[in-house]
Amino acid sequence: MFKPNFHYTDRIVNNLTQIAVARELILNSPLVPKWEVSLRRDAIIRSAHSSTAIEGNRLSLEQVSDLAHGREVMAARKDKQEVLNYLKVLEDIDRLTDGEKIAENDILKIHKLLTKETLENPSDCGAYRNRYVVVGNRLTGEVIFRPPPNEDVPSLTRSLIEWINSSEAKALDAVIEAGIAHYEFVRIHPFVDGNGRTARAIATLILYLRGFDAKQFFCLDDYYDSDRPAYYKTLQGVDQKNLDLTNWLDYFVEGVKVNILAVKEKVIRLSSERLRRTKRGQIALTERQMKIIEFINQNGQITNRDIRRMLKISAQAAHKEILKLVESEVIEPVGKGRSLVYRLKVG
Repeated sequence: MFKPNFHYTDRIVNNLTQIAVARELILNSPLVPKWEVSLRRDAIIRSAHSSTAIEGNRLSLEQVSDLAHGREVMAARKDKQEVLNYLKVLEDIDRLTDGEKIAENDILKIHKLLTKETLENPSDCGAYRNRYVVVGNRLTGEVIFRPPPNEDVPSLTRSLIEWINSSEAKALDAVIEAGIAHYEFVRIHPFVDGNGRTARAIATLILYLRGFDAKQFFCLDDYYDSDRPAYYKTLQGVDQKNLDLTNWLDYFVEGVKVNILAVKEKVIRLSSERLRRTKRGQIALTERQMKIIEFINQNGQITNRDIRRMLKISAQAAHKEILKLVESEVIEPVGKGRSLVYRLKVG
C-alpha cells in the first residue's frame, strides 16, 4: 500500500488550527437558506472556472457563471464542454461514490465525466493511458516531469486508493489527506489528459466525504489559479527520490486556509444581520431541501410538481419536504389551488 512521506512543520500545524477554527465558525453561523445556496453555488462556479483555467481553458468567470445558469455563451465548444463537465461533477459530488469509500471505478468514472466530449480519442475517457506521456512546456518543448510507465499505472492507482480508504489516512486531518492524494495522483498521471482536473476533483471529493466541506462552501482551486507558476513549481519541486511531500503540503494547507478565511469573512457579513434579528441559530437543510431552495433561488418559486420532477419522488414525499420547509419558516405558500407556488420567506 502507498505510504506518504512528510512531516509536520510549525506553519502547517498553525494553518490547520486556523482552518479548524474558521470552519467551525462558518458551519455554525446563523445563515438563512438563500445565503447557503448562494455560497454553495458561488464556490462551485469558482471551482469550475479555476480548475479548468489552470489547464488553459479560456472562459472568464462571468462566462462560467452564465453556463452554470443555463445561458448561452459565445466560446469554443471544447472550452464550454470542459466547464460543463466540471460543474456536473461538483454538482453531483454526493453521488460520485457508493458510500464513504472511493473505489477504482469511481476514479475512472470521475475522469470520464470530466473529459466527456473533450478528448481527441473518446476511448481515452475514463481509461488508463495506453501510451506514454510526459509533462512539458508547450512553448519550449522542455520536459518538466516524466510519470511512471504505463504498465505501472493501474497498480499505483489501486495502491493510492487503498491508502485513501485506510484507517491510516482517516487518522490524518482531512486537509492533509486531500493534499497527499492530490499530489500522488498527479505524480502517477494515470490518464492521457485531464489528470490535474481529476486530481483536484478527487481532493474536493475527499474533503466532502470526510465531512470537511459537506455544504460545499469552499473553492480550493482559486488559490492555485491565482498563481499558476507557483502551483506547478511546488508540484514539480517534490524530490522524486524520497517523495517528501512536506513543502507541497505546506503550500496546499496554506491554500485551504486562504480560501476558508475569505469564506469566513463573507459569512460574518451575511450572518451579522441575522444574528441581530434571531437567536434560533442555523437552519439545517438536507440535500433535498438544498436543491429545492436552489431551484427557488434560480426560478423565483417552486411547485409540488417541480419538486416531484427534480427529485424523482412521489407527490406525498414532495408534500412532506414542503411542509418541513414551511414549518421552519424557510418558504411560504403563495396563491391557492392550481396556482399554489412556494417562495422564500422574507424576514
